[in-house]
Amino acid sequence: MHSLFSYYRKLLVNSEKLKEVQSKQFKGFSSALCVRPIVSFSNTIRGLHNHGRVACLATSMTMARDAEKDLESRKYELLNIIQDTQRGLVTTADQRSTIEEAMVVVEGFDAGKEIDLSKLDGTWRLQYTSAPDVLVLFESAARLLFLQVGQIFQKFECQNESRGGLVRNVIKWSVPRFLEENEGATLIVSAKFSCLSARNIYLKFEEISLQNINISDDLQAVIAPAILPRLFLSLQILQFIRTFKAQVPVTSPERQSVGGLYYLSYLDKNMLLGRAVGGGGVFVFTRAQALAC
Repeated sequence: MHSLFSYYRKLLVNSEKLKEVQSKQFKGFSSALCVRPIVSFSNTIRGLHNHGRVACLATSMTMARDAEKDLESRKYELLNIIQDTQRGLVTTADQRSTIEEAMVVVEGFDAGKEIDLSKLDGTWRLQYTSAPDVLVLFESAARLLFLQVGQIFQKFECQNESRGGLVRNVIKWSVPRFLEENEGATLIVSAKFSCLSARNIYLKFEEISLQNINISDDLQAVIAPAILPRLFLSLQILQFIRTFKAQVPVTSPERQSVGGLYYLSYLDKNMLLGRAVGGGGVFVFTRAQALAC
């Protein structure tokens, strides 16, 4: 009886130990079961999130590259259309309509953005215009054999300015046989401009000047023949012509300055599109080398 009791007692003790071991094993198993999958799931979510962000960034970069390629293609199309128009002098109604459509497409890439004066600053060469006051110069040069109209520039000076600056309309012109071809003299119309809104600027014209007169070799020979000693008077005449500069102010105490609204419809590092408000015509400019004037 005693031995049987001892047997059952040992069996009970062993049973309790077995339960304790099983309990510990179950706790370890449950801990591994509950914790490890949660950590793994969190890492998976984080990985998916990072992968999605990288994929989104790559997609955005691809779209930006495609948009830039499309923009450059549209700009090239515009320049190609105006190439044979002699800066707007020779155009048909259909050509003007096609040019207008091409301009609107390019302008759409920059719509709504405020003008960046740091990009505007510099020299721009006229490639096309429908402005009557500029076309009359081209028409006069085409009719009059004694007049040549060379390159036309707009030079903006607005560094360190936030709401305006200075603009100079620079016209290179010449009189054949008297002045150097296309670069005989420079006519400059200066104006101050102020930003009225994100895209509109107001021009206040101040002065018209004539300078940089370069006479032809033929005229120099008449004034100071090479076969004769150059007299002091002859040299003085040549020096006077070369350094001559005439300035006519547009403003005066008795009258207000002439002004006008100008809408800058597109601007980037190498192209500027503008529209004179009130039916004054459109302008297409491309970036040019710095001009001293």
